[in-house]
Amino acid sequence: MKREERRQAIMDLLVGARAVDLDDLADRFAVSRMTIHRDLDDLEQAGLLRKVRGGATIEAGTQFESDFRIRALQDSDAKARMARAALELVEPGMTVMVNDGSMAALLGASLTDKAPVTVITNNAAVIDRLKDAPRVTLIALGGTYSAKFNGFFGVVTEDALSRLRADLAFISTPAVAGLRAFHMDDAAVRAKRAMMAAADRAVLLVNHSRFGRSALHALADLTDFDAIITDAAPAPEDRAAIDRAGLRLTIARD
Repeated sequence: MKREERRQAIMDLLVGARAVDLDDLADRFAVSRMTIHRDLDDLEQAGLLRKVRGGATIEAGTQFESDFRIRALQDSDAKARMARAALELVEPGMTVMVNDGSMAALLGASLTDKAPVTVITNNAAVIDRLKDAPRVTLIALGGTYSAKFNGFFGVVTEDALSRLRADLAFISTPAVAGLRAFHMDDAAVRAKRAMMAAADRAVLLVNHSRFGRSALHALADLTDFDAIITDAAPAPEDRAAIDRAGLRLTIARD
């Protein structure tokens, strides 16, 4: 097996299992541990995985989130349910902001069901899906493109958002600890905050597995959101904290 084929096979394994063991990989591909080390080093350098003791993972860490291409392949059923729940908050004629992320990309593409609608987004996947959609006014935010997040960020993005206004902002996050949402990228945090500031209402989208985790940068308190949508009930202690705070939590079901 050629090197690139082996590395693609490693990523395929990670998409399904989320973590791989170095010794298992060496046995599977009949190569040395050092060869696997080099593979994992190069894949980590490309931002596709995070090396851990004895192997690698695509699970988020305080400073790591897997590449958009990887996240787009994960949890498709959960994302679809969350998108349907979020779509119920949208009415024809609204102006809606959609941030970066694979979950938000699925939601953004579904907004055609609510046309006529105006969509403001820095999400390249949403821009691609809606650029020719009938009865959708698309405002694509410029900025510096990030392949990792498949979106646009930076001063240009934030300045554009400061001049716009929306009815709803859909904000996704990879980590919630206690009553606060976190993100590992400061540019993404600034863009998300700018969307929240420019919208009458903000809705948080978060996979239930991301509760009980933190990341490098604090994004916002959960009390800053008018609603929180997740795909399944979070751990009892996390659910209890949300209930005590009187926050609106929607669990998206079939």
